[in-house]
Amino acid sequence: MRRLAALAALLLLPGCAGALVVAGPLPGAAAGWTPVAAATRTLGLGLPGGVRMAPGVRFAGGLQIVSPPGHRLHGLSDFRLVGDELVAVTDAGDLVRATLRLDRRGRPAGLSGLRLRPLTGLDGAPFPTKSAGDAEGLAVAADQTLFISFEQTPRLWSYGRLDALQARPTPWATPPVPDGNAGLEAIAIGDGGSLMVAAEGGGVWTCDPLACRERAPPPEPPIDVGDWRVTGMDRDPSGEGWFVVERLYRAPIDMRGRLRRMDGAGTFGPVLVELSLPSTTDNFEGVAAVARNGATRLYLLSDDNDNPKQRTLLLAFDVRPGR
Repeated sequence: MRRLAALAALLLLPGCAGALVVAGPLPGAAAGWTPVAAATRTLGLGLPGGVRMAPGVRFAGGLQIVSPPGHRLHGLSDFRLVGDELVAVTDAGDLVRATLRLDRRGRPAGLSGLRLRPLTGLDGAPFPTKSAGDAEGLAVAADQTLFISFEQTPRLWSYGRLDALQARPTPWATPPVPDGNAGLEAIAIGDGGSLMVAAEGGGVWTCDPLACRERAPPPEPPIDVGDWRVTGMDRDPSGEGWFVVERLYRAPIDMRGRLRRMDGAGTFGPVLVELSLPSTTDNFEGVAAVARNGATRLYLLSDDNDNPKQRTLLLAFDVRPGR
């Protein structure tokens, strides 16, 4: 097992390029926010053989986000881009914001203005344990209202607008999903002010403040942890459906991620991108979709679980219209 673990660590390293660059915090701290420092390095797709992209899809660069062991910046589980600002949540119950910088060719080049603050419960206080604050999904409405889903104890809460966050969130209806790692995982803005919600063990719902309506039933039994599971979702900027990221992990070293479309009935389309060893891959849990230069830019984010054998990666892919 030690040899396999060492092999896994080596296989996960390909793809790094460029020197580490400190991603500095904002000077000073806005009310409630703690400036944090991390480092980034640009990276590519690594060794050939583990990348599959559909026609009309191209890789547009990537970053690795590096922070010390035990740092609160680990565990990034979902995110959105609001203009050039990255807004993310962690599975320890923190909200993170930073500015994403692109180079002259439009490739991710670094982060600046990194800061974070703890999310709060219905009592207005930070979560007492990691499992209580296990934030796994994030959505931002057109008016910048922030929605967050929690997995271990399934909850769907609104925290108000990004520029005026509520200390006491407003609960929304939550679909009938189990507690734990097969539960509530991915959320995105839906139609007419609703939210599209997916469980890691399967099932898709549309939720509003008072009720959830099933779009695709959860399978029985739930999707096994060693099979493809939905871990993130975002609305297509064109309004035509959603993009989802799926993850597969089989011990000890088989780790894969892929991107697909999903329609309003919860039906998945063909695979757009698939990443596996020996190329650049990790525990992908978040996807953000933005319109850029007549195409759709999809960003993938991985959760490193504060594990030295994993990495926090932000990868970009451009999808041509019609794909």
